[in-house]
Amino acid sequence: MPYTFNPLDKKFKKAPSFWLLLKPLRAILKSITLLSARGNRPLQMEFEEQLNALIYFHLEEHTSGRHLLQVLEEDDFAREAVAPKAGIKKSSFFEAINSRGLEQFMEVFHALQANATGILPAEFSNLGDLVAIDGSLIDAVLSMYWADYRTGSKKAKTHIGFDLNRGIPRKIFLTDGKGDERSFVSRILSPGQTGVMDRYYQCHKNFDLWQEEKKHFVCRIRENTIKTVISDNPIKPGSIVFYDAVVLLGTKGVNQTESSLRVVGYRVDNKDYRVATDRHDLSAEDVAMVYKLRWNIETFFGWWKRHLKVYHLIARSEHGLMLQILAGLITYLLLAVYCHEQHNEKVSIKRVRELRIKIRNEAGQPDNMPPDPELYEGGLYANSTFAQGN
Repeated sequence: MPYTFNPLDKKFKKAPSFWLLLKPLRAILKSITLLSARGNRPLQMEFEEQLNALIYFHLEEHTSGRHLLQVLEEDDFAREAVAPKAGIKKSSFFEAINSRGLEQFMEVFHALQANATGILPAEFSNLGDLVAIDGSLIDAVLSMYWADYRTGSKKAKTHIGFDLNRGIPRKIFLTDGKGDERSFVSRILSPGQTGVMDRYYQCHKNFDLWQEEKKHFVCRIRENTIKTVISDNPIKPGSIVFYDAVVLLGTKGVNQTESSLRVVGYRVDNKDYRVATDRHDLSAEDVAMVYKLRWNIETFFGWWKRHLKVYHLIARSEHGLMLQILAGLITYLLLAVYCHEQHNEKVSIKRVRELRIKIRNEAGQPDNMPPDPELYEGGLYANSTFAQGN
């Protein structure tokens, strides 16, 4: 049955900054698919409790599922506000992670991503709807038999579309470590968007396919790629650009593109770059800028792994790992909205640490402290309902 917010429940007076972080979830949780128990055994962990626990796991940099369980049992705030009221046993927790809630986590991620897209400013809107696409390997253990990579080594791989205008993840797929990244471009991009990719994604057949699908691209290509020039574009004097032409790529009769495209060559710090694109509307310098922005997804991967402990494995099943990764992405999206609304800034470790300290300080306050008006007056609990039915 639906969870009805009770203003007298002391858990909502503890650490209001934590609930402020979760504010964007209020409307989302009302509309997602209900999580039901299997068989006659009641749920030991409702979906909202599962979601809150994993957000808390990533936010507080816990290093394992057992670490989180210890905190949920021994930390006063986590036990009263995050953990199920009756507590949670290790077996029930790992059962939930490995077998339940993936559909709901995916729904929350997509809804929250759409929400954040409407809230966060588009920094490079003049360059179009830019989506960096890349994969990232996750170290696995040998017992994770599904995470095939090479003999004696197991890895999984995430395939992520990253909104370069707003600095947030947009789509996520998970495969074993051998999963081909190029096949996910069409699944990540929507018509009208521009995928920004490194040299690994160079595929002349796909360049034709993406143009047929009306999905744009800016993709670095290998220096020795054969080009048949159709026409040359003028080069501005003093520009970093040294090449700009409409071409066919590849060898005729072997791997040549059927549709023409544009190749832009430019030099930065004595290093030459060549990118293929179908964006004829941009200047060559703007094309170079678009590819430069691709580095932002690398920065995101590094920050996400280092500061939110996303790849400290809780579960070894494909279901559990995907659920954990989604929880990490949801946490990042919540932080992006929080930092924008509270500080008019992008996510930074300074603000995340500040939030962690604030939550701990607030959690130590007496239970009779008055509620935070930002949460109650037109905020998270304005309608006296927080979550959806489970």
